[in-house]
Amino acid sequence: MSLVFSEETHRNLLARIPHCTGREVSDWLRAVDDGPAFLRFEEKVSWLRGEYDLAHGHAKAIVHEHDMRRAARRLS
Repeated sequence: MSLVFSEETHRNLLARIPHCTGREVSDWLRAVDDGPAFLRFEEKVSWLRGEYDLAHGHAKAIVHEHDMRRAARRLS
């Protein structure tokens, strides 16, 4: 699934996540790593929202960041 918001919006959402959730982005990325092995983007977003009561935009930003970092690790 493509990201619906711009890269700038993505960065702004990531910057607000610690304030809005009380947890660092790295904690959320670890939660996705440790969570169920969903393959689809929206499944991961739905799981985060249901498990942790996150806003949809925050969950999407976390999953997008997780997927981008995982792809970057594969390329290195």
